Amino acid sequence: MSAAGQDQSTLFRGDEGELRLKNAKSVRGTPAKAMPAFILGEELADLADNDPRIVVATADLANSSRARDFANRHPDRFIDFGIAERNMITAAAGMASCGLVPYVATFASFAGILAAEAIKTDCAYPRMPVRVLAHHSGISMGFYGTSHHATEDLGMMRPIADLTVVCAADANQLRAILRASVDHPGAMYIRLGRGRDAEVYGEVPADFALGKATTLRDGTDLTIIATGSQVHASLMAAQKLGETGMSVRVIDMHTIKPLDGDAVRAAARETKAILTVEEHNVIGGLGSAVAEVLVDEDRIPFRRHGIHDEFSLIGPPAALYAHYRLDADGITAVAKEFLQIN
Repeated sequence: MSAAGQDQSTLFRGDEGELRLKNAKSVRGTPAKAMPAFILGEELADLADNDPRIVVATADLANSSRARDFANRHPDRFIDFGIAERNMITAAAGMASCGLVPYVATFASFAGILAAEAIKTDCAYPRMPVRVLAHHSGISMGFYGTSHHATEDLGMMRPIADLTVVCAADANQLRAILRASVDHPGAMYIRLGRGRDAEVYGEVPADFALGKATTLRDGTDLTIIATGSQVHASLMAAQKLGETGMSVRVIDMHTIKPLDGDAVRAAARETKAILTVEEHNVIGGLGSAVAEVLVDEDRIPFRRHGIHDEFSLIGPPAALYAHYRLDADGITAVAKEFLQIN
């Protein structure tokens, strides 16, 4: 209780009076149809129908990730480790050493940050084919706060040798990533949103390839290189900028490592400026990876956009995206400021 007698728990939850910020659809028990991008359980179950090597594990989050959909169809190949993320990833490495292909799902804050050492030592170093499904990445956990926000995970995963790092933009691209991952050599870190990602790809992209960026829109004035949740918002921003006469290229850099350097270099030579957009700290993630490519190129106006080296605030996801200018309007405004357009 506060000094004024207010129950602070209702304020934190955002479900009191004028401060009622919680979407009613976000309560416990949200139906699968409200999380259209969370198809990982369904897709992995389909793949497992014809591949006995595939197993799935979670750390007490079978419903949050929809891994439950896999468990319902393949209960003998599903393990819930409880709240023991590091143990789960180490055990997955053991399963991989026996010829299985384990997919382990938990919040990105627990996978890429809490269990980083297990990913490095147990999975990447011995080149075990463990696929870490890091869902609810970035600031998508909203009211759960800093301990559950994952705005540093890409910066922690990128330097790990022999680890492939991928971000899914929507459900159809996630299907493509999962299909490509089955026989991919070595360990993988697959970063996901919270299941409500807007559609970018109308169907599963037939030409998807790990390490090969996708150009979704061509242009000559500016290139926006985005990843994960920011791909759709960047496309909407490009449309808004196009209405003002700007020609904007949008690249979906789904694979953060290995990065498609050719796509970056082409953008540097064929467009006038580059803006990276990510739901992550601007240090260590997509922006840093692109900068590492550009340092060897002729100088071009370049700006990183994301969380600017701070612990993210607590609040509903939609409000946080607006605050950090990671929605379509915010990205549009950042692009105009960058290019000094009124």
